[in-house]
Amino acid sequence: MLARLNALPREARDTLFLLAVIAWVLLPQVRALPWWCSALAAGMLAWRGKLALGNQSLPGRWWLLGLLALAVGATLLTYRSLLGRDAGVTMIVILLALKTLELRARRDAFVVFFLGFFTMLTNFFYSQSLLTAFSMLLGLLGLLTALVNAHMPVGKPPLLQAAKTAGWMALLGAPVMVVLFMLFPRLAPLWGVPSDAMTGRSGLSATMQVGTIASLALDSSIAMRIAFEGRPPPQRDLYFRGPVLSSFDGREWRPSFQSNFPPRYKLADNLRVQGPPLSYEVTLEPTGRPWLFVMEAAEQAPVLPNLRTRMTADLQWMTDRPVTDLLRYKVQSHTDFSHGPARQEIGLQEFVELPPGFNPRTLALAAEIRRDPRYAQAGTPALVQATMERLRTGGYTYTLEPGVYGANTADEFWFDRKQGFCEHIASSFVVLMRALDIPARIVTGYQGGEINPVDGFWVLRQSDAHAWAEVWQADQGWVRVDPTSAVSPGRTGPFQRLAAPQGIVGQALGTLSPNLSAQFRATWEAVNNRWNQWVLNYTQGKQLNLLRSMGFDSPSWEDLAYVLIGVIVLVSAAGAAWGLWDRVQHDPWLRLLARTRKQLHKAGISSSPATPPRALALQVLARYGSGGQALHDWLMQLEAQRYAASADGAARSRLRQLQRQYASLGWPA
Repeated sequence: MLARLNALPREARDTLFLLAVIAWVLLPQVRALPWWCSALAAGMLAWRGKLALGNQSLPGRWWLLGLLALAVGATLLTYRSLLGRDAGVTMIVILLALKTLELRARRDAFVVFFLGFFTMLTNFFYSQSLLTAFSMLLGLLGLLTALVNAHMPVGKPPLLQAAKTAGWMALLGAPVMVVLFMLFPRLAPLWGVPSDAMTGRSGLSATMQVGTIASLALDSSIAMRIAFEGRPPPQRDLYFRGPVLSSFDGREWRPSFQSNFPPRYKLADNLRVQGPPLSYEVTLEPTGRPWLFVMEAAEQAPVLPNLRTRMTADLQWMTDRPVTDLLRYKVQSHTDFSHGPARQEIGLQEFVELPPGFNPRTLALAAEIRRDPRYAQAGTPALVQATMERLRTGGYTYTLEPGVYGANTADEFWFDRKQGFCEHIASSFVVLMRALDIPARIVTGYQGGEINPVDGFWVLRQSDAHAWAEVWQADQGWVRVDPTSAVSPGRTGPFQRLAAPQGIVGQALGTLSPNLSAQFRATWEAVNNRWNQWVLNYTQGKQLNLLRSMGFDSPSWEDLAYVLIGVIVLVSAAGAAWGLWDRVQHDPWLRLLARTRKQLHKAGISSSPATPPRALALQVLARYGSGGQALHDWLMQLEAQRYAASADGAARSRLRQLQRQYASLGWPA
């Protein structure tokens, strides 16, 4: 393949290499771009490659204008705008592919290079993972190789030579980039907001629609990592609280914020904690939502950099803006707690409301339970226990493929299907509780997780997203009840949990060795976590801590600026000194030839700076005959050292040998 590539004319070879690099840079964008953009860009790159292989002329201006108009129109139809992250990235990708179709002059190549560098950065709008960074590093080296190759206009230099130069450039520039990364002031979130496309996948959203999804695909991507100080609590106690849903229209649950009542009837959180707190640190992946997930229940606000937080009356912690970047915060939670009003209040009426005309059989079931002598005067704990027993013994199952439910979701669950995932179970439980005149609501968040044996972090995935219930009890307030644990104890305990389908590599490793597959996954996630902790989460506080370790007592932004300026001045001075030394040491072969020419000029053999060693050798032989044979041979060797093909190390060694022979040559008088 390489031989066939090298056999092509240089222009075709260089063009194909540049197109391959551009395709590599654009490949990660396919999942974020509209299908037509990926198809159009691929078509234009393939067209340009075909033209290069066939040495055919490039398309005319009208073709380019037509494709540009098509792209602009399709972008407007897709996004209703040319502004914004997604529309902007779409246009950049199209313009880069379109520019390759007018790649004629060297100036056009430079435009493609730098547009390619910019397009490479847009990949980080959608992912800042280690895999993305590594793939873009390869793209950077490819673009640098093409750029270096474009500055070699003579002959047909091998791409490997340009790649070596590009690699050295990147290696020499790496220390400068590290210094700038460490010292350049941290700015507000740089990358874009990730899209919220969780429909049909496990995870959290602001609302919960019951029964509209026929099957749920478990998403194994990581939602957050937890570093506990000390021994973590049992898995069954790991409930990380998210949105609380109280308003139900028969199909969809929404947060209500007690909006149906005057302010004097709003319920206070009235959080009461006991025992020592549990301390831990959360590394939260970007969600695009202003939610902070904390283990129930946190009395004090999470410690966050440059973010204001507040706790709602539902015990949900919120920030003043969406979480669009990796976020790390410290929390203290009490597993022994109670909250909500201890006595009956008018505001609790909202939590027994049900939409009229829905779930008549569930309402009839509640009336039947109330008529049962065992429960006629029973309190909330007894009714909750009876419902949980019904779930345990009534043939109900936990499944990710319950099928699409009709309008009466609770009726279908209790009497017909008897299967569903956590949202069906929690919703049906809360509907029955409300039908029994017991205040109840749904809490969503994450439950469970697993420890990574490589780095010791507790990992919660999107597949650990969960919905449970809270019922109100006199003298206690809101009490957590997880009806899913009655149907499937393994969902909330340390037993076998439903697992996300693995990819091709994971399936292959799992077939060969399940332990190897688990170890490989744990190691990869630990490496990603280290990347998140030390690179993506390098915050302003860490910069100031770095200055403190350098001897600054109370570091400030002014100190950071002084250190950065000092480093820049020092590097600039070192670069100037290197340039001066390089000028003195520039091309020892030319210096040796100049010394030889000067020595021959004293002997009466004149020459110009353009005279090659071969011509000097012939002049020496013509003038001195056999007496100048040694000098003739040395000059011919000097020319061969410069122009004969040889490895770099061998060429340098031969030049040093010729320099030593120079002093022992018998120069003619």
